[in-house]
Amino acid sequence: MKNLIYLACIIFASCSNKAIDSLPKIAIAGLGIESSTFSPATTDESAFHARIGDSIFERYPFLFKDSVLRQKADWKPILIGKALPGGIVTMEAYESLVSQTLKSLEENGPYDGVFLDIHGAMSVQGIDDAEGDFIKRIRKVIGTETLISTSMDLHGNVSEVLAKNTDLITCYRMAPHEDALESKRRAASNLIERLENGKGKPKYKAWIPVPILLPGEKTSTRIEPGKSLYGLIPGVTKVSGIIDAAIWIGYAWADEPRNHGVVMVTGDDKQAVIKGAEKLANRFWEVREKFQFVAPTTTLDNALDKAIVSDGKPFIISDMGDNPTAGGAGDVTHTLNYLLEDQRLNKSEDLEVIYASIPGPEFVENALKSGVGSVVEGSVGAIVDNRFSGPILLKGKVTAIKTGDENAEVEVVVKTGNLNVIVTKKRKPYHYEKDFTDLNLDPRSADIVIVKIGYLVPELYNMRGDWVMALTPGGVDQDLERLGYKRIKRPMFPLDANMENPDLHARLIPSSDQN
Repeated sequence: MKNLIYLACIIFASCSNKAIDSLPKIAIAGLGIESSTFSPATTDESAFHARIGDSIFERYPFLFKDSVLRQKADWKPILIGKALPGGIVTMEAYESLVSQTLKSLEENGPYDGVFLDIHGAMSVQGIDDAEGDFIKRIRKVIGTETLISTSMDLHGNVSEVLAKNTDLITCYRMAPHEDALESKRRAASNLIERLENGKGKPKYKAWIPVPILLPGEKTSTRIEPGKSLYGLIPGVTKVSGIIDAAIWIGYAWADEPRNHGVVMVTGDDKQAVIKGAEKLANRFWEVREKFQFVAPTTTLDNALDKAIVSDGKPFIISDMGDNPTAGGAGDVTHTLNYLLEDQRLNKSEDLEVIYASIPGPEFVENALKSGVGSVVEGSVGAIVDNRFSGPILLKGKVTAIKTGDENAEVEVVVKTGNLNVIVTKKRKPYHYEKDFTDLNLDPRSADIVIVKIGYLVPELYNMRGDWVMALTPGGVDQDLERLGYKRIKRPMFPLDANMENPDLHARLIPSSDQN
């Protein structure tokens, strides 16, 4: 009996190995960040929270162990690093992460495909096109025949180098990015399909640079014209001979030649691919003057005037210029300084105000020593970006302390007057109701909530009683004229509002295995 069981195990193992060997072998790799070159901040390696091995699967629910896609390939998780948007990435950090990726790719190859998960707006010291450099170096390891399917953020940039070295490419179709996982799944599914049907690389890749550079807050797909522009994509992809179509808005807060809008369409029918790409690009250009902020914009003082008298609860103010989800340093004190000096927020017993947030490691250390309920004083803000306002000596009663957050590490709530200030050890965006309730704050009952963000993510958007976006200064200033571009390609709309119509004919990009 034991011999029979042993023989069965050998047969099962042999069959299992044969089944795995017959599946396409696909590597998973990628680095993602939005990097503002207009911020004095820099991003180091630790900010990427790099994952290697099977822990990578946790980022992709559509690749859970028993999922259909998981069973269709022998997936080899290599390295995935995702950082909170911030300043330019140091060369040391980039080289370390890329070297680790290339080493692991070499050790685990060869591959039938690579699922490359990037953002597209990573700026690196000394490199103009970081993602282009990254994919070229990947190609040197895996060769030119292996299929690469690239998933991106629609606020990324697609250079001609990136377009050539990828085979299948797609990006989000919604801003806010409620379809992020759906888009990543599409990239993985497209790759599997092309490997299964034996068609491999698409015959044609149409790439059209569109000379438009706008912030995400003006191009949200919640409103027109972004809503209907991106609404054209499904119709294009349904045409026979087309694999995928995508529109990139681009990233407005980096001063590099690749920063502008792009349309790409991939497929096997030349005319369909060209026609689809030109349709999207021309529509993008036609509606350029219709893009507008997704919510009313105003000065900070006027925003507070509106918020104080509003019946809408909570009245949310977006402190946009230092938005850490777009690349701001997160520690600009301009807005907090204004709030602390506004006597209406210090004396009125009828107002409950929440400010999220400001990094202040000195204050946090003092709060940890003194504990909840104590009155604490310490410096906050302007450690990285002090161009608009200096550090603030903040004093107040500590009402909550929370440790263990991946980004903030430590969060402290300090109450001064009617203002509840969230002070963090490291910068953190506040997107979810739980971010507040975990700190014993109730954003729904607060009169005013000020967050360092641009357009509101869905949970905050659905929570709002009213909302305005304050045109505050910082590394992701919404007034693009104030940024002082020197290296982007000109002319560029809206910086050159009266420019002539550009050439929007499709450019067919050669495959990675062609000269």
